[in-house]
Amino acid sequence: MQYHVKIDAFEGPLDLLLHLINRLEIDIYDIPVSEITEQYMLYIHTMQELHLDVASEYLVMAATLLSIKSRMLLPKQEEELFDEEFAEEPEEDPRDELMKRLIEYRKYKEAAVDLRNLEEDRSLVYTKAPSDLSEYAEVAASPVDSLNVSIYDMLGAFQKMLRRKKIQKPVQTRITRQEIPIEKRMDEILQNLRSSPGRKRFVDLFSSNNREHLVVTFLAILELMKSQQIIIEQENNFADIFIMGSE
Repeated sequence: MQYHVKIDAFEGPLDLLLHLINRLEIDIYDIPVSEITEQYMLYIHTMQELHLDVASEYLVMAATLLSIKSRMLLPKQEEELFDEEFAEEPEEDPRDELMKRLIEYRKYKEAAVDLRNLEEDRSLVYTKAPSDLSEYAEVAASPVDSLNVSIYDMLGAFQKMLRRKKIQKPVQTRITRQEIPIEKRMDEILQNLRSSPGRKRFVDLFSSNNREHLVVTFLAILELMKSQQIIIEQENNFADIFIMGSE
């Protein structure tokens, strides 16, 4: 049984690379290609395992990273120069083009955030005569929740949960076919959240060790995020992720 889900939160391979650079606190001007490639491939494999629609651009970036990594591993040729005047210019760093693309992407990403903030500020300004807004007082008083957890944080939490359960390579495997509809699992998660007040830890929603059940649970959480039926919170990097109902 396979589920094919397309998540709109993915903005492209450069967005994933920037996420990894920020999460691992890597200097964008001196990227450790081996480490960033390993982490990037881990996310790609996780997406493929969950049967998410991985766009071809992600695979092209993976090939680019592997190419840069192989070029970095090649030994530098020692050239015999008879005269410094005939010395060739130093070979260009294979990472330069990727670094320039990341810096340019980050610049436009930050500009987009600034424009969005300006749009939100402008939306609060009204150029009209004063009106009676008492009927909107209740709506205005309700808190506005901001989602501070990205799809990459969710994938990282899923990887961490799998390592805890140690099921990536089970010693024994029994082939079974038990279809679990995502819609049913979504309803079960919402009922679970409503049955007890407060927040629940992300890992507490994965009660079963069955791989199929774990994957369907994760996809159900993503769909609930997408439809804004749940709220995801994380206090800081690498901290536990908490989930609560939006109602």
